[in-house]
Amino acid sequence: MDLSRREFLKGAAGIVLLAATPTAAQGQRGEGRRWAMYVDVAKCYGCYACVAACAAENNVPIGVFRTWVERVVKGDGTVVFVPKQCNHCENPPCVKPCPTGATYKTDDGLVLVNDALCIGCGACVKACPYGARFMDPVKGTANKCTFCDHRIYNGTLPACVEACPTGARVFGDLNDPNSEVSKHVRGGQVQVWKPAYGTGPQIYYDGLPREVEA
Repeated sequence: MDLSRREFLKGAAGIVLLAATPTAAQGQRGEGRRWAMYVDVAKCYGCYACVAACAAENNVPIGVFRTWVERVVKGDGTVVFVPKQCNHCENPPCVKPCPTGATYKTDDGLVLVNDALCIGCGACVKACPYGARFMDPVKGTANKCTFCDHRIYNGTLPACVEACPTGARVFGDLNDPNSEVSKHVRGGQVQVWKPAYGTGPQIYYDGLPREVEA
């Protein structure tokens, strides 16, 4: 029997599921929350389980990615792996150029795309300084990470977070002082990708190499 693409990707990745607590994603929409992710670069060893899990969960077409892992060689020769995706920016530069309002920001900080309104012009793709958007070759619309909104609003973690075997990714409500993501971000020396753009990224890194900060 032929395996579906979803089943193949899940099997090929050898995904290790961690115990995911629903409290990490409260399962409700609305103001007062700010979804964010913390990434501990030192814990990522480039297994790509997150990439495969994302592709399987969101039916991402082959050849494009909602999340990816960049291999970085530091100045001292050390190799590190940096997971990347849409930063769900506080000031998303992709929203304003959209001529139809297809790209929008929710009250709790997610930056999403309404497929019904997207005309495939690619303006938002060009506006993103992180290269986190792409034109879906199947649907012909803009595509990107959604923080697995269909999962978090049902009390489940994003697929990439759940699949990480080392706990390199932590997700939750940044406005909740008791959430793990809030504790990591507020209690440590975190960095964001390309801070000079002033977009207010909501992916926070611990140990982001200076080679990828620009």
